[in-house]
Amino acid sequence: MRNRIRGFASATLLAAASAAVSFSLAAQQLPQQLQPPANEQLLLQVHAKGDQIYACKSDAGKFTWTLKAPDAQLIDKDGKFFGKHFAGPSWEANDGSRVTGKAVANAPSPDAESIPWLLVNVISHDGSGVLSRVTTIQRLNTKGGQSTGHRLRRFAPRPGTPRSILRRLPLLRPEVILLSFP
Repeated sequence: MRNRIRGFASATLLAAASAAVSFSLAAQQLPQQLQPPANEQLLLQVHAKGDQIYACKSDAGKFTWTLKAPDAQLIDKDGKFFGKHFAGPSWEANDGSRVTGKAVANAPSPDAESIPWLLVNVISHDGSGVLSRVTTIQRLNTKGGQSTGHRLRRFAPRPGTPRSILRRLPLLRPEVILLSFP
């Protein structure tokens, strides 16, 4: 009897785990517009941890928040500092190699509080290190960093205030996937 219960419990756990994995994969399907070119292959995958910096600007007496720049550290799969991500948008590795890109496609994050997922084409390279072969970048599985009005409304200056206000919104570990031609 005890073995039957163990067997039933094991089968139930296996079925639940399989369903969870299937659901997780289905929930994270990559939108078609973010698919990289077919002739590219994975070069490197890192995570970013940092902030999206927003500036508050007045337009006809109404305040709006606009993205000024990202400011994030890039972390490799072993949890080690790999490089940084900053305005451009640019990515720089510890070896001094750097790429600057231009977003060519985006898709909303499944999480409304998170910045969109992106497909970025590299438009310039500096240095001869690991990033010198990167041709495309994907920013996926974002968490946070979105400038939704209710999160920043309380920081807006009062009308007539002549100063500019900057705010940082945390961006937690999006995947940054670096791709290259074979």
